[in-house]
Amino acid sequence: MAAAACVPVRVCHQEIVRFDLEIKAAVQDIRDCPGPLSALAELNAAVKEKFRQLRGRIQELEQMAKEQDKESEKQALLREVENHKKQMLSNQAAWRKANLACKIAIDNSEKDQLLQGRDSLRQRKTTKESLAESASNITESLMGISRMMSQQVQQSEETVQTLANSSRTILEANEEFKSMSGTIQLGRKLITKYNRRELTDKLLIFLALALFLATVLYILKKRLFPFL
Repeated sequence: MAAAACVPVRVCHQEIVRFDLEIKAAVQDIRDCPGPLSALAELNAAVKEKFRQLRGRIQELEQMAKEQDKESEKQALLREVENHKKQMLSNQAAWRKANLACKIAIDNSEKDQLLQGRDSLRQRKTTKESLAESASNITESLMGISRMMSQQVQQSEETVQTLANSSRTILEANEEFKSMSGTIQLGRKLITKYNRRELTDKLLIFLALALFLATVLYILKKRLFPFL
């Protein structure tokens, strides 16, 4: 009996999968529907029918599960039934979201078309007064640009004057640096000459001290060792 029941169970399962895929495709069609609302209503009617058929197949599969002789096969089929029910609920939620998104898109599209119609009407009602106002605005803009350019020229002149003053200051500083450089070089020469003089003085002092010591030693030698 269990082997004979496998065929309808398998077929039922395949039909459930087929309806699930068809519902997903239909939900995507609803999400992409450009309108009008009548087209959306036709798509929703088709989805409702798919859900009705899917629900019937799930109920059939649940009934087959309850009729299984083996407890393991019964529990396995019941788990599949629960999975299919959860998937159906998920599809229903996606269906509601797709409807909401589609209705918002259709409403926005209708609003855009209405606004475009109003804009077109306003453009056709453009008068000489609006043209004169536009010309006046353009003239004011040009005058503003002219004033701005005049200010820029004045600022440029002030910048050039500042640069000239800075150049004079730099030249004066350069002359002072040259003068200071000459003074530094003279000081360096004097220090070098002083160092040389100091070295010469030290050498002379050393020679005088050596001569003095030699003289003292010579005198001591003559006094203490006259026989030498």
